[in-house]
Amino acid sequence: MSERDPAPSADMEFGNLDANVRFLDQSGLLQPRKRVLEIGSGRGTLLHLLQSRGLDVVGLEASPERVAEARVRFPDIAIQQTSGAALPFPASTFDLVLSFDVFEHICDSDAHLVEVTRVLRPGGWYLLQTPNKWTNTIFETIRWRSFTRWRKAHCALHTYGQLARRFGRHGFEVTFDDVPVVTPFFREKVRRHLGGVGTAALAMINPDRLPLRLRTNFYVRARSTPAVLPTPP
Repeated sequence: MSERDPAPSADMEFGNLDANVRFLDQSGLLQPRKRVLEIGSGRGTLLHLLQSRGLDVVGLEASPERVAEARVRFPDIAIQQTSGAALPFPASTFDLVLSFDVFEHICDSDAHLVEVTRVLRPGGWYLLQTPNKWTNTIFETIRWRSFTRWRKAHCALHTYGQLARRFGRHGFEVTFDDVPVVTPFFREKVRRHLGGVGTAALAMINPDRLPLRLRTNFYVRARSTPAVLPTPP
């Protein structure tokens, strides 16, 4: 289930922040002074949180309006507006790259992963959350009452296996984490878009109890494996 809403209320954060922070914490990778890039920083909330924990963070966001709002809310964060696959940083700049509810919106997934690999230091990590293609297709079709309206924005949905294979082709070692997502944010999103039927379905089937392959959202730790150089003769 994608946590980005095309028309959110002014006081609503993009994304399931509680679940995302839980994922980052259980990764054990948020160490002070680590150099971190967040792709799709929205209103800057996560950037601000990570900076307050002593990490060296910078954010990218496609929407100039959200960048402007982030700078008003958190004047001390480093955030810039950019779009497209290219990342405006030198090679081997970051220890960690993060993205939440972003990967499914990037149509050229391979170009994106090439750029993430380039800006990561050897052995660096890409930590991300993206919705499951199976469940998100159903959710968005019901939400938009259309089989096609939502597909342009959600152009890069993946199943569990598709995600693992795509990352593997780019030299990543992939682990899928067990992260509960049924938070108040999640329940409200289901209620708002699916009404009483969605709320009743959630009461009968808790997605947090499903096998990882069937979860509504995938939380992925992908480690960029250093290239193996040929042994000199």
